[in-house]
Amino acid sequence: MTGGPDGGGSRPAPGGLLRPLRRGRYAAAGVVLTALKYALDRLLAAAFGRSWGWLDYWSPGAFSIDGVPRAELPFYAALLALAAPFLALGLWLTARRLRDAGLSRWLLVLFFVPVVNVLLFVTLSLVPSRPPSAAAPADPRTRSLAARVVPGSRTGSAIAGVTITTVLGIAAVALGANVLGVYGWGLFLGVPFALGLVSVLVYGANEPRPMEDCIKVSLASVGLVGVGVLAVALEGAICLVMALPLILPLAVLGSIVGHGIQSRAWAVPATAHTLCATILVLPALMGIEAGGAARPEIRDVSTTVVVDAPPREVWRHVVAFPALPAPRELAFRAGIAYPVGAVIEGRGEGAVRRCRFSTGDFVEPITAWEAPHRLAFDVREQPPPMRELSPWGAVHPPHLDGFLRSRRGEFRLQALPGGRTSLTGTTWYENRMWPAAYWRLWSDGLISRIHGRVLRHVAAISEARHDARGVAHLRNVSRYSSNDQPSRRSLAARRPLRYRRSIVSRSTQKSNGFTPSGSTSMLRALTHGWAR
Repeated sequence: MTGGPDGGGSRPAPGGLLRPLRRGRYAAAGVVLTALKYALDRLLAAAFGRSWGWLDYWSPGAFSIDGVPRAELPFYAALLALAAPFLALGLWLTARRLRDAGLSRWLLVLFFVPVVNVLLFVTLSLVPSRPPSAAAPADPRTRSLAARVVPGSRTGSAIAGVTITTVLGIAAVALGANVLGVYGWGLFLGVPFALGLVSVLVYGANEPRPMEDCIKVSLASVGLVGVGVLAVALEGAICLVMALPLILPLAVLGSIVGHGIQSRAWAVPATAHTLCATILVLPALMGIEAGGAARPEIRDVSTTVVVDAPPREVWRHVVAFPALPAPRELAFRAGIAYPVGAVIEGRGEGAVRRCRFSTGDFVEPITAWEAPHRLAFDVREQPPPMRELSPWGAVHPPHLDGFLRSRRGEFRLQALPGGRTSLTGTTWYENRMWPAAYWRLWSDGLISRIHGRVLRHVAAISEARHDARGVAHLRNVSRYSSNDQPSRRSLAARRPLRYRRSIVSRSTQKSNGFTPSGSTSMLRALTHGWAR
């Protein structure tokens, strides 16, 4: 396609597989195909003895793609085979609609992004067809509602675009998180894409704007929404920072689509319609999420350290341990909950362990007591996962209650050669924030850091107590009378082998931060003196 600065040019001749498709026919075809696909998917699910709802298109199972159980493979294979022709039809129709509107076919990539593809469909159903150059009006922008409302200057239009989207963004966050109680696809994908799209359409309502300026306006909108959410105490800074890597690219994508539309004069009159449609579609998508029973995946995170002490020594400090030192990690100092100690009431199965965190106690009834090899427990109660940062002090957004929930945990101790122990901590948890693939990166990483803090503390205590017993053993031996005292070399050979091996391996453990330096240095010096 060739054309002038406004992207106009001559309209492509009809005919062929990619002949232009008008917006009305595109919208009708999309609605009919969506309804047909949904009906067929429900019939297929019923044939396999399953249920199927709208939300299953965004969260089709309680497991990741690479973890589909073998028993579920036939159903998902049939579902994929049924989806293939609809996918091909959807791409074909969208490519024709993009050609008709004079927009880049690279926008087909958005067809595969959940929620964003819905907004793309709505936008393409509203954008007018590109007219033949001979029939194009001289300045179609002047006749649009947006052009009559938005200031004509670059600064004024930028302020208008940012202001409108900031108000809409704060309202969307309040509706999704605080009213509907949903932290999902609509909030984390739909809202940022809409912010980028609408802000740029308003910004370019009077004249085409360069791509760089469009991206700046979209990012300014996202930034002001974040400031506004903090200002009205809807959210805290920690959650916003975690969401930024997901939000910013989607806002830029929205701005690219908006730039493609506003750079084509014939498409600008659809700005007001797109704004109204966005206001209607986003709440509808959030409502579908709130009404659906999303099934979060139960994940497990395991962390292992090697302790230079035997399992029986380590077991004592796994069951309960004294207070931990103040954390040095930035995440914990910022407000993420971290362990500070553990106590236990009773012994054996049925005992109740309390793992004390900076935000409260985990109440953990013991379900398996296999000393000194395995300790397992359920999680009956748990505190908030963080203390949010806010200029208003303590804020309590909905995601602090039940969105990240631990289900059970376990410690396994395995004896290693040389009197050492492999100590593994595992947590099973679920996260009700979507997209799950993104948020599990945060939750897995934070749980692993919590494991590391506990396991290193247990390792340090166990090794210190074990070393202290080794020192006491050497001091008892040194009380021989001078007449009965054996040679230093023979006495060093009598000491238990594990003590000597722990000394050799200590430097490696110490370099990993697992070893208290005081008791180790004393024992190494004492042993060196005996063996010399």
